[in-house]
Amino acid sequence: MAEIIQERIEDRLPELEQLERIGLFSHAEIKAIIKKASDLEYRIQRRVLFKEDFINYVQRIGYSFKKDEIENSIVHRVQGVFRRASAKWKDDVQLWLSYVVFCKKWATKPQLSKVFSAMLAIHSNKPALWIMAAKWEMEDRLSSESARQLFLRALRFHPECPKLYQEYFRMELMHAEKLRKEKQEFEKAKMDVGNLDYPEEILNGELARIIYKNSVSIIKGAEFHVSLLSIAQLFDFATDLQREIYDDLQALHTDDPLTWDYVARRELEVESQPAGEQPATKQARAVELGRKEERCCAVYEEAVKTLPTEAMWKCYINFCLERFTKKTSSQFLREKRLERTMMAFRKAHELRLLPEFQYKQWIDLLLHHDFLKEALEVAVAGTASFRDSVTMWQMKLQVLINSKSPDIAMCFEEAFVHLKAQDCLPLWISWAEWSEGTKREEDTEAIFKKALLAVKGADSVTLKNKYLDWAYRSGGYKKARAVFKSLQESRPFSVDFFRKIIQFEKEQESCKMANLREYYERALREFGSVDSDLWMDYIKEELNHPLGKPENCGQIYWRAIKMLQGESAEMFVAKHAMHQAGHL
Repeated sequence: MAEIIQERIEDRLPELEQLERIGLFSHAEIKAIIKKASDLEYRIQRRVLFKEDFINYVQRIGYSFKKDEIENSIVHRVQGVFRRASAKWKDDVQLWLSYVVFCKKWATKPQLSKVFSAMLAIHSNKPALWIMAAKWEMEDRLSSESARQLFLRALRFHPECPKLYQEYFRMELMHAEKLRKEKQEFEKAKMDVGNLDYPEEILNGELARIIYKNSVSIIKGAEFHVSLLSIAQLFDFATDLQREIYDDLQALHTDDPLTWDYVARRELEVESQPAGEQPATKQARAVELGRKEERCCAVYEEAVKTLPTEAMWKCYINFCLERFTKKTSSQFLREKRLERTMMAFRKAHELRLLPEFQYKQWIDLLLHHDFLKEALEVAVAGTASFRDSVTMWQMKLQVLINSKSPDIAMCFEEAFVHLKAQDCLPLWISWAEWSEGTKREEDTEAIFKKALLAVKGADSVTLKNKYLDWAYRSGGYKKARAVFKSLQESRPFSVDFFRKIIQFEKEQESCKMANLREYYERALREFGSVDSDLWMDYIKEELNHPLGKPENCGQIYWRAIKMLQGESAEMFVAKHAMHQAGHL
């Protein structure tokens, strides 16, 4: 092995001497490079190989110099290392992609083609890699024929991959557009194009049309159909193809809400008047936009009659909400959009085709405009339709709170009857927060106590933290300590629960070290085996508090070492050492 490594180092000497001669490196730097290169060569020649060594070798060789400052032999060496690494770790896609990136920057185009071929021979099951290779052939090598062959090979492996068809379709349209531009340039220069190969069907996108026809016979559904139409619309010359795809969409997918959604939204792009007669004033433009939106809604109205489904109404309502949220200075347009949105919600509700999340959208919209009476009617209907939905009960309670209704507490009680206990935490918190702002302290505390009896397990952790916070806000430290005492044996807890009471103690003018010790000891019973910060903070309190006992720190340290497990113990030792050195 030593002879091989020596030979490789000697092979590098001429290029290193050249780099020294042109002033890129000093003699000392060249010696350091040789020493480092020897070490790296040993690593990639040993019997047991590691991928990281190959990556380090490539990074050490480096390829960030300007191209005219790097010797070809360095590029070849990096390629050699990549070849060996990719042969050893064939399944590592990231390694292949790094190889591709390097070749794009430094290698010749034929070399990169070979890399793509080798990668695809192993990773033929990844459509994204086929697309990457085909795009490179089309956009960098300017070889539409090579790109086409790659797409055809890819489709043999993945005959039902929508993305492959979409990108192949796009590539053929790009190819046609490129040929059309070439022909136009020749004609502008008054050159004879008779000898050049510009078949009319290719210029008109016939190859893309064939791909379209084949793909929609294999991949069904309006979504894919619409995706091809969206691609075709990027090319101005493909109007005939666009019309054909659009007509097929309407003929083949009349029972798909996406079709109707697309057809309706298309009305926004259709101009009512010739291009030279567009409205000049803001008011006229608002009126014209209003007309377009009316035409969209006419299509949606026809759609929900033809296809009276929840999905179709969802498309209609989403469109109305999108238009309503569009900014406009026209009062007329704002009012019209609001009226149209409210009407769509109401009709879907009457037909019982409104899903839960759209009831929420409707109530939010009504609350935003202070339509409290109608918001309550909708909330009542929503909770009647979705009795086991926490969201719907929250919306109803929000409406009652905004309305300052006397029935709020009764509504909370009603919600708990219909909901599962494990889902009720958000409502208990909402009830306590509402009570804090409107009721007596005793009433709020009664709600917290009632909630803690009902909410069990991990959810109760949040409730205990909220209860402790409320106690400190409403009754100060004395109240908070009493709540802490009442809960300190009621597991489970979070570290935050104990840190809160420690912080409350420290905020007192007469902060008692005895109380702090009590809180830390109680916290460490729960979290002493996992939380190194608790131990460190305990030590700091003993050192910094006026009534602390620094002599206790050694005992706390050894208790921590015994209790902490794994990485937590290592972290504690490191932090303690840094603290003693004055760095923490």
